[in-house]
Amino acid sequence: MNPDSVQGWLCIAGLGPGDPQLVTPEVTSAIDAATDIVGYIPYVARIAPRPGLTLHASDNRVEMDRARAALQMASSGKQVVIVSSGDPGVFAMASAVFEALVGRPDWQALDIRVLPGITAMLAAAARAGAPLGHDFCAINLSDNLKPAALIEARVRAAAGADFAMAFYNPRSASRPHTFGRVLEVLRETCGPDRLITFARAVSTAEEKLLTVCLAEATPEMADMRTVVIVGNSATRRVGRFVYTPRSAL
Repeated sequence: MNPDSVQGWLCIAGLGPGDPQLVTPEVTSAIDAATDIVGYIPYVARIAPRPGLTLHASDNRVEMDRARAALQMASSGKQVVIVSSGDPGVFAMASAVFEALVGRPDWQALDIRVLPGITAMLAAAARAGAPLGHDFCAINLSDNLKPAALIEARVRAAAGADFAMAFYNPRSASRPHTFGRVLEVLRETCGPDRLITFARAVSTAEEKLLTVCLAEATPEMADMRTVVIVGNSATRRVGRFVYTPRSAL
C-alpha cells in the first residue's frame, strides 16, 4: 500500500477486541494512510482524529449502505478503511462489502484488501486458557439476519456433533429470552455438567470472566459484550484454566 498514491483503495480492517495493543501493525498502517474511516459508531470512535482524515460513523443496521458508500469513496480516488471490531470477516463488514460488489465490475476492479484482526472469540479463549483447543464452531445468536429457528437448529446440531462452541451476541435488550432458550437446548443435548465460559469485554477495563457448568448458567450472565464459550465433552479445568485436549475423542 502506497500512502502517497492518488489511486483509491479500500481496506476492511479488524480493530481487535478492544485493547489498542491488540490492533495489528498492518491495520495501524492502513489507518495512518487513510483519508476516510467508515464504520459503526463505537468502532469509529476508537480512531483518533487527525488533519486530513474524515470519520464516517453510522448505525449498526445499515451495513450495506455503509459498504456501498465506502466503495463509492474508493472509486472516487479516496483511501478508505472500513473498521470492524475483532476480525472483519467474522460476523462483520467484509461479507457486506463483497455482497455490494455483485453486479458492479467497476467496484470489483478496485484495490480491496481485508486486514485480519483478533476476534473476540479468540481473545476470550486465550483469557480462559484453551477451550477451543479441538474442533469448534462459532454461532451468532442474533436473529436480526436469520430466523431464531435456524439458530436453534445450528446450536443443536453443533452440540450433537460434540463441537466446542463460541456464541456471539448472546443476549440483548430487544431479545432477552433468546439466550435462555439456547441454554435449554444445550442442557438437553450436552447435559448439566458441561463447562460454559462467559467472557465479557475482554481486553478492556470492564473485562469479566466466569466459568460455570451448564446447570449453573443463567441468561443474565451474558449481554451483547459477552462471548460465550461452551466446551465439548472432553473440556476440563486445570487450576484456574479451562482447556479442551487436542487428542481425538
